Amino acid sequence: MIQVKEISFAYHRRQRVLDGFSLSLQPGRVYGLLGKNGAGKSTLLYLMSGLLVPARGQVLYRGVDVRRRLPQTLCDLFLVPEEFDLPAISLVSYIELNAPFYPRFSKEDMVTYLHLFDMNIDVHLGALSMGQKKKVFMCFALATHTSLLLMDEPTNGLDIPSKSQFRRFIASGMSDDRTILISTHQVRDIDRILDHVIVMDNRGVLLDASTADICRRFRFVESDDPALAGEAVYTLPSLQGHLMMLPNDSEAESELNLELLFGATLACPDRMAALFHAKKEEEE
Repeated sequence: MIQVKEISFAYHRRQRVLDGFSLSLQPGRVYGLLGKNGAGKSTLLYLMSGLLVPARGQVLYRGVDVRRRLPQTLCDLFLVPEEFDLPAISLVSYIELNAPFYPRFSKEDMVTYLHLFDMNIDVHLGALSMGQKKKVFMCFALATHTSLLLMDEPTNGLDIPSKSQFRRFIASGMSDDRTILISTHQVRDIDRILDHVIVMDNRGVLLDASTADICRRFRFVESDDPALAGEAVYTLPSLQGHLMMLPNDSEAESELNLELLFGATLACPDRMAALFHAKKEEEE
């Protein structure tokens, strides 16, 4: 669906944020985009949406360079930035002004999405808190039914009940021909809705795999067993001893722990790559 090809980008004369970075996304998946602060996650989303232009390389959406900002491209992708503002008008007026640009927008679906957040369409945007504005904007974004939806830290500013609602919200808006890319540091907010994980740094992708494949290759446990800790690819202290990410030699089932996976990928990328690709070659 979208291809990022060897892009490099820097703000003014500062050090490059991205340098020769490549990535491709497939339809029908919910991607989680993880990386340290300054790794270029937000910049990547802006480049993918055509709001920034790379110094080198290109971003192709359905074969068309997004830097051209053609209407047929822009009406099929939507970016929800981390920070934004909305005009002080009624939500109904906002929809009337903006929905016509998106040919698959559904007002009925927007009402459904708002109800998931315990909100309704009869609100005035100027009277909403920042958290409420984020919910409204995300509902509009999902109701456009664009093939690509990019979301930057969507759960920032949401309270605990709203984060739970967010997971149901994303699940309700997915389809086989849609791709959602969520960039976040709040890994516990999204770990159960992802079916693909990307870990990046400034130079490239450190990990790009489906959650099913990750859980086939690794298992995630909590234990105080020192023998297990010795086998672990990565550990974090916990109240019960340690959270551990282990090679899944026995093909045991376990739930994905994104915090462990992210830590392991950053702490020992070579070992992660060796374990991952060795398993892949065995399967092939």
